Amino acid sequence: MSLSCQINLYILFVQQNNTEQVQSEPSFVVVVAIDFGTTSSGYAYAFTKEPECIHTMRRWEGGDPGVSNQKTPTTILLTPDRKFHSFGYAARDFYHDLDPSESKHWLYLEKFKMKLHTTANLSIDTDLHAANGKRVKALDIFAYALAFFKEQALKELSDQTGSEFDNNDVRWVITVPAIWKMPAKQFMREAAYKSGLVSRENAEQLIIALEPEAASIYCRKLRLHQMVDLGTHTTQNGFTQFHAFFTREHVRRNRQSRTFLVENVIGELWSELEEGDRYVVVDCGGGTVDLTVHQIRLPEGHLKELYKASGGPYGSIGIDYEFEKLLCRIFGQDFIDQFKIKRPAAWVDLMIAFESRKRAAAPERTNPLNINLPFSFIDYYKKFRGHSVEHALRKSNVDFVKWSSQGMLRMSPDAMNSLFKPTIDHIIQHLTELFEKPEVSNIKFLFLVGGFAESPLLQQAVQNMLQGRSRIIIPHDVGLTILKGAVLFGLDPSVIKVRRSPLTYGVGVLNRFVEGKHPAEKLLVKDGTRWCTDVFDTFIAADQSVALGEMVKRSYTPAKPSQQVIVIHVYCSEKEIVGFISEPGVKKCGTLRLDVSGTESTAPRREIQTLMQFGDTEIRAMAVDVSTGRTVKASIDFLSH
Repeated sequence: MSLSCQINLYILFVQQNNTEQVQSEPSFVVVVAIDFGTTSSGYAYAFTKEPECIHTMRRWEGGDPGVSNQKTPTTILLTPDRKFHSFGYAARDFYHDLDPSESKHWLYLEKFKMKLHTTANLSIDTDLHAANGKRVKALDIFAYALAFFKEQALKELSDQTGSEFDNNDVRWVITVPAIWKMPAKQFMREAAYKSGLVSRENAEQLIIALEPEAASIYCRKLRLHQMVDLGTHTTQNGFTQFHAFFTREHVRRNRQSRTFLVENVIGELWSELEEGDRYVVVDCGGGTVDLTVHQIRLPEGHLKELYKASGGPYGSIGIDYEFEKLLCRIFGQDFIDQFKIKRPAAWVDLMIAFESRKRAAAPERTNPLNINLPFSFIDYYKKFRGHSVEHALRKSNVDFVKWSSQGMLRMSPDAMNSLFKPTIDHIIQHLTELFEKPEVSNIKFLFLVGGFAESPLLQQAVQNMLQGRSRIIIPHDVGLTILKGAVLFGLDPSVIKVRRSPLTYGVGVLNRFVEGKHPAEKLLVKDGTRWCTDVFDTFIAADQSVALGEMVKRSYTPAKPSQQVIVIHVYCSEKEIVGFISEPGVKKCGTLRLDVSGTESTAPRREIQTLMQFGDTEIRAMAVDVSTGRTVKASIDFLSH
């Protein structure tokens, strides 16, 4: 019989949902938020003494024509001996300039964040694949990226303040999608420890912000000239006249940094909201689309989550995958697979060329879009197949992509729009289902945020779906909305007062066996007492409202007086009501570990009272030995399974 089973034998659990006060916040001089995106990343900061001034990072060196370089691509380059070389535009440009014979030894990674969402059994040892096919540890890559941002931000803060800035004075905020499960959030925290961003001993120096929540917090501050209301604007040449509707946001340059002045009162848009009004934030990023439903609580403007975060892997990289599938149809999957491995830098070039044309797609566009094919693509194809790219296009059954004499693929607007269709269809289907939920009725505003929200095709699809039921608001600098909101969240993490649990969490326990209620196969007789095994003791149910600082309290007793560590398996399920840990859909997802060494007492029965907090962006545990009043080291680990 296992140790945890013995523990469960000796105790019956009593549920007490007590609300305890959250400990007082430590003081920091500055809040720095890192928006670690699938396709692009950046940081922003605000000094706690000037919370209405949000500084976004300096413009990055490099950058693409026609693309705002307020953020940098989430690309990383390691040397052939696996040392960090560069991040962002610098990594991409250096890799691009390497000779093909040399570049195949370097390790170049992009769009790697999605691995944390798509890996079923994420662990510290999860691998990523570089462009040349070689495997690298995901934890190393994420830690290198965070270390890069730490160095950049501290350097800028030192320049701003005129002296070396102490990392201990920084509260760090890292953004993650709200639909991420606990292992992915914990993975980001582990990467932060490994990068030196914060230490394990000073864990509260880092907070995890949920991306649509951050956007929601920022949207509360919007002035009318800082956004566009889609319902009131027409299109011209296929494009909503997005930038023309904005008065230039007041931007104050301060030693080359960009500073956004945020209203320290609630924004004008917000003044239209009344107590209990509801709104939806749709965060359309590179990898995921994340939806959150909030209700406003006046007069403070606190927020309450009305429905658990939902969404899926429907970000703009889905369009890149569709383009890759199109290339495979024209040139053959075998060639594309080989080209990516043999000429990885040229493949990156081709995808950069596609990215800029992707941004030009619009509903009413009539003129074709030209995509540059790198010379090495044309050359390698001829060697691989023995005939030309032009020949392949003529022979393929893809009639909406032509060859232009300038060495370009010429795509009709319909062809480009068709690449968007599967991704946009997913988003619209998800939105339609969300708006059918009773909790999501009478929505006043729908905020469309994230880089993909700039797409006129997506904007039009959302408008068509809503049919005027809610006002669609797009903030100016839509790609920086989450970043600015994450800074505001770091300044006041208590602004979201009520959240919804995404999953049902609990542990397996033994209860007294009740004839007729419990299944016979669950019966266990021990010392003459009849027990029912595998009973799911629910800590919190899926979609249950939980207030910030609310604690779930349980008591545990060591099986033997000499026991040093109590290990209890935590189970989770998407179902709201769970009876047994053996039911379909229930899986072991974590371990609650109570280190009771050093708290020995003379009490005949030791009781370890455990408090678990579910109302924050991460699940936390703390424990105390009731007989001695001493704190017991408690942790919940979601990664080692």
